[in-house]
Amino acid sequence: MFLSVLSVLVVKRFTFLFQQFIFFPFKNVIFTPMKKIIASLIIILTSFTFIANAQQMRDYKPESNKGVRVGGERTEQYLPLIKGKNIAVLANQTSMIGKTHLVDSLVSLGVKIKLIFAPEHGFRGNADAGESINNSIDKRTGIPIVSLYGNHQKPSAKDLEGIDIVVFDIQDVGVRYYTFLSTLHYVMEACAENNKTLLLLDRPNPNGFYVDGPVLEKKYASFVGIDPVPVVHGCTLAEMAEMINGEHWLGNNLHCNLEAITCEGYSHSTYYQLPIKPSPNLTSMVAVYLYPSLGLFEGTEISVGRGTQTPFEIIGYPGFKMKTFKFTPKSIVGMSKNPPYEGVECNGLDLHQFGDVYIKNLKALYIYWLKAFYDDYPDKAKYFNNFFDSLAGNSTLRNMIISGKDEDAIHASWEKDLKNYLTIRKKYLLYEDFEDGE
Repeated sequence: MFLSVLSVLVVKRFTFLFQQFIFFPFKNVIFTPMKKIIASLIIILTSFTFIANAQQMRDYKPESNKGVRVGGERTEQYLPLIKGKNIAVLANQTSMIGKTHLVDSLVSLGVKIKLIFAPEHGFRGNADAGESINNSIDKRTGIPIVSLYGNHQKPSAKDLEGIDIVVFDIQDVGVRYYTFLSTLHYVMEACAENNKTLLLLDRPNPNGFYVDGPVLEKKYASFVGIDPVPVVHGCTLAEMAEMINGEHWLGNNLHCNLEAITCEGYSHSTYYQLPIKPSPNLTSMVAVYLYPSLGLFEGTEISVGRGTQTPFEIIGYPGFKMKTFKFTPKSIVGMSKNPPYEGVECNGLDLHQFGDVYIKNLKALYIYWLKAFYDDYPDKAKYFNNFFDSLAGNSTLRNMIISGKDEDAIHASWEKDLKNYLTIRKKYLLYEDFEDGE
């Protein structure tokens, strides 16, 4: 008990010190001309490295995932289920079996893929968030691609004509407003309506080591959140699919015929490292760890660094009072077109070290920045936009920030719903939980 209390005190003290460090950085650092030249060279070299490894995570270390086999790699488990069947595959750039894309691998094995479904960001993963994606043909295989984004978020009966099984293989990041979860929901619903089987090839959840945030209220349901789960839901997509089925969250009380191929060597205590960017603007594990907290800023006037090489690792806006860190968003092909504050210098915070060292160990949403930027923003009536409540899943979080509630009060506001969710979650876990090892 003493150690538990001590650990809480240490964490709170560390949080306080980190906040002071971030908001009151050293002001007397002098950058000599030589240091500026060296910094410029580093930026140039980093840019070339980024371009050369466009799909690979910046900080990925192959040895970090030793012993983990994702569902797609376990071909011995699912090839007998799809051989001789007419298949549709929902996949993107993360759907890899080693160094080979799932679609290319299945085609080489003689699997009859009739159709490819593409989620947000497209089949090859190079479209901006929110960008319209058109139907097309995969140049490598000649297979038709149907977009499941924009006005066509759910497969139609026509899309599924002649299809026996839909194979779903997407790397998720474990955050409710990351839209691959909504795509899964709609695909399950379409399969249930048209009597098709969904074969889900599971992948680890890089944020699967904790659960936190407000649980979605039904009236705030949208494509950035359909099901009543918290912002950080702590499940893999296979576990979420089991939950959606088991809790009867599909429309008209439907039930999807679901087959899931689980991962080997994974538990919810695993800090799984993503080898490939799950989307164009999550380019490092630091960004993945920060995303649950920083993603909420997309519902405000604050930039999350879209239009830079480190989105979701930095935050700011032109009028921010602290001026020790600056960035200027610009359009970047394959990442951000017309980002907020394009061409305008922003003052802000570089949170890379914070995310790398602290945020993944906090195991909770970090609300401090939302409150701090609200307090700093000059026109508070315009700080939040109409998107914020959809991301939060309620209006409570916004109202508590406006009314000046502290972080403890904000976290307490969702504890009851979170406790109920954790009871539900426990029923559908396919892997050892983070609580089991404590």
